[in-house]
Amino acid sequence: MKSNITLLLFLVWCPFALLAQGFAGLGTEVEGFAVPERGIDLQFPRDHAAHPEYRIEWWYVTANAVSQTGEPIGLQWTLFRSALKPNENDGWTSPQLWMGHAAVTTKHDHFSTERLSRGGIGQAGAEINGTFEAWIDDWHLSGMDDYSKMSMRATSPEFAYDVELTANGPLVFHGDNGFSVKSSAGQASYYYSQPFYDLGGTLEIEDQTYQITGHAWLDREWSSQPLSETQTGWDWFSLSFDDGTKMMGFSLRQTKGENFVSGTWIEPDGTTTTLGPETLSLTPISLTSEGGPSLPTVWTVSVPSQDVNVTVKALNSNSWMATSIKYWEGPVVVEGSHNGVGYLEMTGYN
Repeated sequence: MKSNITLLLFLVWCPFALLAQGFAGLGTEVEGFAVPERGIDLQFPRDHAAHPEYRIEWWYVTANAVSQTGEPIGLQWTLFRSALKPNENDGWTSPQLWMGHAAVTTKHDHFSTERLSRGGIGQAGAEINGTFEAWIDDWHLSGMDDYSKMSMRATSPEFAYDVELTANGPLVFHGDNGFSVKSSAGQASYYYSQPFYDLGGTLEIEDQTYQITGHAWLDREWSSQPLSETQTGWDWFSLSFDDGTKMMGFSLRQTKGENFVSGTWIEPDGTTTTLGPETLSLTPISLTSEGGPSLPTVWTVSVPSQDVNVTVKALNSNSWMATSIKYWEGPVVVEGSHNGVGYLEMTGYN
């Protein structure tokens, strides 16, 4: 029965990836759904939970950790929501679809796994009820309703992790107070992050248990059409430098014209500066094709206003997510004017 449900859900998700405009259908025009508007103040804790009136949404955690022996390890925990129609109702007639991705990456291995669910049956969701809870099956991201302290866990046949996240800085809002423009045509999302988590807990990989510590970054984003129809995918970076500063940046690739580049410079106290194509350069310099299509796993990143000129290199170039909607996601090492670690996501490569 479970395999039949998984196949059904895949067939529902699959048209977004194969037939619609933009990567995974995110450039497809939609009717009836809410659209992000500039000048709207986000409301908390309400906006930490789901927004069924919008078509797409995600809770996205990436972590740069080390084992007790100092080995670098990357963790990913993601819950996606996609709606066939606005709003929610109980039972199998719910138009809300949920998909979870989890991964563990070391220098030598990359493990990924996926969960799929229909909304309305209690198998997946994201709610505020005194505390925050996002889940799909036995995967959970839960804790304080201000995101200040969270527990995160996921399991697969190859790995399992159970970690605690404790924020030591404020939420960070991208773009114009959380209104993040994604194209020259004006498509946008609501987008904010908690990039200041300390992490600690346990990781099991193929029957070996590790104590891990490190740092994590949570991204929250929702919209109904965040891309234009001419955008085929993106290259997204979250970088944490040893001096306490951080940077988020992305380049949305175009079939016509120049890529759309945007980002946020983040000071240790959470103060932000918006970055654009004049102040942020993301340049691929080396291609690999391990585990998937040929794509860039070494980049140069430059922010002249902050005296940043660094090389960003994948910890493991074979970090291809072999999930229903395929993409590359993995930890990176940063060297140059600033040293540090981070995460890189690349979508829309064939």
